[in-house]
Amino acid sequence: MDGISATAASGMQARMQSLEMLANNLANIETGGYKADREFYSLYVGDDASSDPQTGDVTTLPVIESQWTDLAQGVLRDTSNPLDFAIDGDGLFAVQTPAGLRYTRNGNFRLSPAGVLTTADGNPLRGTNGAQILLQPRMPVEVLPDGTVQQAGQVVGQLQLASFDPRQLSKEGLNYFAPAEGAMPKPATGTVLQGKVEQSNVGTAESSVRLVALMRQFEMLQKAMNLGNELNRRAIEEVARVVS
Repeated sequence: MDGISATAASGMQARMQSLEMLANNLANIETGGYKADREFYSLYVGDDASSDPQTGDVTTLPVIESQWTDLAQGVLRDTSNPLDFAIDGDGLFAVQTPAGLRYTRNGNFRLSPAGVLTTADGNPLRGTNGAQILLQPRMPVEVLPDGTVQQAGQVVGQLQLASFDPRQLSKEGLNYFAPAEGAMPKPATGTVLQGKVEQSNVGTAESSVRLVALMRQFEMLQKAMNLGNELNRRAIEEVARVVS
């Protein structure tokens, strides 16, 4: 493959990966506590790369080296729902799932028929003592800034909040974060607010602009590849004409 086509193909592949991440971000704009994925671009030297005879520069190709999660806090929206909690600042809610202990920023919680405080998908929240948070269904609930849960003036439990180095967390389905093997949680410094939920930190306007820009870049790279193919076709025709 010629240099023009190879560079264009590499750029198109990188843009396709960016579009997939951006589409996932846009699909989760309304998901509480969702954190946007970002990409980190880099350059690599192809196996068949050769240096420019005039400058000595080696042709490099664009590639997405890695992706990372933007953990910046989203807007805290009032809901007036006593079972909606948001963390203002650093921290994650601990949740007991079938796959093990997981963490989330989505504080849109429910009360199970058994009186257990759970996530929207039914997984119980974990208290500081490792136990579940049990509530009386028809009694008012009050949550203090440190995550202490009270009913009728009595403490019924305390939400377990944790903090991790962002490099020790990986995204998992249903808006969870899974800690790396051996990663130890640190005490969270954020405060819990009742009657609020954290919105996704995906910027609608910014994402729309990036979507248009990526589509235009993809189209230009596609035209560059077509140009490379056309040049190759003409070169082959000229060689055939000379030989004949």
